[in-house]
Amino acid sequence: MKTFRIGGVHPSENKLSADKPIQIMELPKQVVLPLSQHIGAPAVALVKKGDVVKVGTKIAEAGGFVSAAIHSSVSGKVSKIDTVIDASGYRKPAIFIDVEGDEWEESIDRTPDLVKECNLTPEEIVAKVKEAGIVGMGGACFPAHVKLAPPPGAKAECVIINGVECEPYLTADHRLMLEKTEEILVGVSILMKAVKVNKAYIGIENNKPDAIRKMQEKAVLYPGIEIVPLKVKYPQGGEKQLIDAVIGRQVPAPPAIPINVGAVVQNVGTAYAVYEAVQKNKPLFERVVTVTGKSLKNPSNFLTRMGTPMSMLIEAAGGLPEDTGKVIGGGPMMGKALSTIEVPIAKGSSGVLIMNEKEAARGEAQPCIRCAKCVSACPMGLEPFLLATASSLSDWDKVEKEGIMSCIECGSCQFTCPSHRPMLDFIRLGKGKVGAIIRARNAKK
Repeated sequence: MKTFRIGGVHPSENKLSADKPIQIMELPKQVVLPLSQHIGAPAVALVKKGDVVKVGTKIAEAGGFVSAAIHSSVSGKVSKIDTVIDASGYRKPAIFIDVEGDEWEESIDRTPDLVKECNLTPEEIVAKVKEAGIVGMGGACFPAHVKLAPPPGAKAECVIINGVECEPYLTADHRLMLEKTEEILVGVSILMKAVKVNKAYIGIENNKPDAIRKMQEKAVLYPGIEIVPLKVKYPQGGEKQLIDAVIGRQVPAPPAIPINVGAVVQNVGTAYAVYEAVQKNKPLFERVVTVTGKSLKNPSNFLTRMGTPMSMLIEAAGGLPEDTGKVIGGGPMMGKALSTIEVPIAKGSSGVLIMNEKEAARGEAQPCIRCAKCVSACPMGLEPFLLATASSLSDWDKVEKEGIMSCIECGSCQFTCPSHRPMLDFIRLGKGKVGAIIRARNAKK
């Protein structure tokens, strides 16, 4: 069975909500929609205080080529445009909408009927995806229409769909594959048409045998789509690791990207969103979110409107346990601890993890013992101990030279470190500093 070649670790899976069907989350009294729910330039608000909107109304347009539109997830009145603390912990501009009923834009097809045929041209598909505000749903939040428009000289050979969901605890993609199988497959076919290829692979780790089986049963009806079972290894959901696992090609160091080896990678959630946008004229304003934790009363998967506070999802899953140590936005490996549970659900919100006090406690950092476990674990072939040490000393020239911008921030190094060194924290700091230096350098050219 296939997997990627370099590094990787095996954290406990803890898929506590894997057998929990997707539930529709009730509407909040107010939604808060940040204008930065994606990589790139923030969206630009199109509404002002007092404006009345419906579900699906476009309320912000893309602020640049790498940006994404935002649509209202509710019907009601814009109460203000202010700032909100998002999952990053920083205050970001946001649109606040008071909920009044649930009136949808009439252009959205709300019937459950499966629509297979797509007669649009590739260019029309990309335009629909852009208009719908679709971004990568696996967490990176890269605007999908940008990936579907390769740069001059680059040609796609295949589409690779990420159904891996290697992050411990999270099960949103797993449930989506079980419950929206054909919609995903139609979405994959549309993505194939958009980038003008006749081959697609859907990679799924073999800890989801029910999803593999169901996808394989339905995929025979969709020419060119192959389901690829994969060994369980973290971080196989990283696009470079997934490309290596599925087609055996390794993406060179930055600035190289997947299209340089002929691949366009999208998440299964993105494929489903593309189906809804193209076939149902439905913008991206809701997503499946896993709410989970060992002490949580009822780990669940919720179809949630964007802008809903995480506190509502936690309450719906049984409430915040008494022994809560941390609440994580995302999974335990790549997620970040939240400063407040009033953080709104955004396009990249794959999960909310409640860690108990025992799990959340960090071991006391000790000196590096030169064991090189972090080097063996790094899926990018880097030397994490060196990057972390140089970052802690603010040696930005050194960390740039040693390839810090290739780091995918998977946390494998920190997970495997017997000395409990906070390597990922320092590497994230270094990546931020070096990224700013590179941008400033390019601006002067």
